[in-house]
Parts: sequence; C-alpha cells; structure tokens
Amino acid sequence: MTIKALLHDMKPRRSSTQVASSSSSSSSASSASSADEGLSRSCWANMPLELLREILSHVEASESAWPSRRTVVACAGVCRGWRSITKEIVRLPEASGCLTFPISVKQPGPRECMQQCFIKRDRSNQTYRLYLSLSNALVDDGKFLLIARRCKRPTCTDYVISLNGDDVSKSSCTYVGKLRSNFLGTKFTVFDGQAPHAGAKMTRSRSMRLVSLKQVSPRVPLGNYPVARISYELNVLGSRGPRRMHCVMDSIPASSIEPGGSAPTQMELPLSGPDLFPSLPFFRTKSTITENHFSGPIMSQEDGSLVLKNKSPRWHEHLQCWCLNFHGRVTKASVKNFQLVASPENGPAGPQHEKIILQFGKVDKDVFTMDYRYPISAFQAFAICLSSFDTKIACE
Repeated sequence: MTIKALLHDMKPRRSSTQVASSSSSSSSASSASSADEGLSRSCWANMPLELLREILSHVEASESAWPSRRTVVACAGVCRGWRSITKEIVRLPEASGCLTFPISVKQPGPRECMQQCFIKRDRSNQTYRLYLSLSNALVDDGKFLLIARRCKRPTCTDYVISLNGDDVSKSSCTYVGKLRSNFLGTKFTVFDGQAPHAGAKMTRSRSMRLVSLKQVSPRVPLGNYPVARISYELNVLGSRGPRRMHCVMDSIPASSIEPGGSAPTQMELPLSGPDLFPSLPFFRTKSTITENHFSGPIMSQEDGSLVLKNKSPRWHEHLQCWCLNFHGRVTKASVKNFQLVASPENGPAGPQHEKIILQFGKVDKDVFTMDYRYPISAFQAFAICLSSFDTKIACE
C-alpha cells in the first residue's frame, strides 16, 4: 500500500449531518471534535509508539523535497500522537535544509549550504512572491512561501509580508511582518509580527491599534518587533560605484557565525484553524504555545548584533562593468544585485566572514534569485531583498 493510499484510509468518515452543517462555525467545531474523537478511537492512533516512530522516520527520510514532502505534513495531521512524533522527527532547517512547516520561514537557514529560492515581481498589483526552488534550474514551478505587497504612503513605503497569497494585510492570521522605509528610501526597518526572542520590545503603531480588535491569539500579542535595520550609503554624484548597503540584524548575535554559535529560533506561529494555509499546514499543541515559543540564546543589550555588509564587486576591464561571482545563479546585470557577508566586529576578518550569507540577483525582467543560509531566515532574507526593489535616487 502506498503512503497516499494509507493516509486516505486514515481519514475519518463523517456523517451526512456533519457535512451539511459545516457552513456554520459552531457545527464546524463540533465536527472537528467528532473527527478527533474518531481518530483517538481508531487503530492508527493506538499504534505502539516505537512502531509509529519507526514508520514516520522512514517517511520523513524518504520524502526529502517538495512536492512529495507534503506527505510528511499529512502524517502530522492524522492525530495528536502522530503530530507530536512528526514534530520530533522533522529537524530544523539549519540541520536538514528542508522547509516543512510555515514556521520554517522564520527559522535560520541551513548551515552547510545555501537555500535556493526565487522572487517573482508583479508590477500590476505591486506584489512580490517568494518561492522555494524545486530543482537546480534558475526558475521552476517552485513552492510558494511568502508574499509581500508594496503600500506607498506620503512619508514612507511599507511592504506587508504574509503567508497567504490571497490575504495580505496586517489584520490577517497569516501576517508575518513588514518592511518600512524612510522618505528617501535609503533606510529600512524590518518588523516581525511576533517576538523573535525573550525580552524583545514591541513597537506599536496606529495601524496596529486599529487591528487590535482582530487580534488572533491573546497568548502571542499582535505587534511590530524590530529585528533588522538596513541602510544604503548616499551616492548622489554616482562616483563610488554600485550601491553600498549595511544591515544590522538586531535579533541575531554576532557570535552566531562563530563555530558553535547559535541564533534565536522561533518554534511557534500564532496561527489557528486548519484552513488558514491549506497548501502548507502548520500544527501546534496548546501546551507549547508559551513555553516553546522560541529557542536559542536570549538577546540582551550587551550582546553585539550581527552586521552584514555587501561584498565589494571588482571592476572588469574587458566588460567595463562591476562584477560579482554568483556561481551561475544570476544572469543579468542590475543595480539591485548584491551579496552580503558578515562584517567583523573587531580585528581581522576570519573564514566565517568570507561566507556569503545572502545573495540576490536578476535572471529575468521580473524574476530574481534569492539564496540564503544560517543564521538568517527566509523571512529576514526576503525583507532585505525587498529593500533593494525600492527606488533610491540618492544612492545610484
């Protein structure tokens, strides 16, 4: 029996009265409760834990990439027992290089390699979609991860980032964070929709007060937590070459890139309900909402933040242009192209400061590749790349 047939056989059979009453919220809750009760009494929920863990381990090891990896997510949706074991087996992206659940976009990328993604820009509605690359090709069908919508305001520009491509708003359950620029478009602040680590201070704005009545979870407050600052050096006369950018990752300690270092890792998203993100479901247990909201070092004011700077390009005499080695991941010249490396705090740069943490470049008119690695997450990398799309008359 195939995994797909096995999972289909495990689905609870609902009565006609449950299906007919699914339109109302109260009947939906009762049918969900009935399904849980049915699963708890089924043979699948009562399998020996050792056998169940062995089966799920084989499933997780055999499905290493999307779209087949959705089988792992389906296993986590069978019942609470399967869910908890699946969450134990699925490793973090920094170790496995796999983005399984939506929380993976908020967790640091892989340590040993670059996570390959690409961004598609839609000029008609000012949206930017982030996809996970499913092959070695520069552009393929991809797995949808995040979407951002550009909102132009009189004094700034906002990029609202969401998990749901059909609902990009701050009041949505799938709101992830935002990017905000200053008037000139030379300085940006990345805001996370949830606390990235213990002690993080929330910045409340008028827009957040307006949607406070629609707050999804009282345990995880809706708000804006500053996690990164991006600045572009002024270059009014255009005499200093390409753009120069400087990123201060306030939520990541500088020691994270050292051998044995670690970065804060978020473990939960403030989502509820099975219909919020049907293509990539997320599961959680009530007992871990507050206790396991994040893991990793707790940031304090004494800890130095990780600083990223763009790698200086070299001048190519034959081509008469500035060049960077993107190893085949970028095919078109653009002022938006960049590579970011860690900037040493004090003293000479070590081998860890030579590793490219984020690279972004153009491959088509409205298609750009985005590759990132530990210690930044897909959300943070996406926000940094969005800052490059903004017009900067004073920087080029």
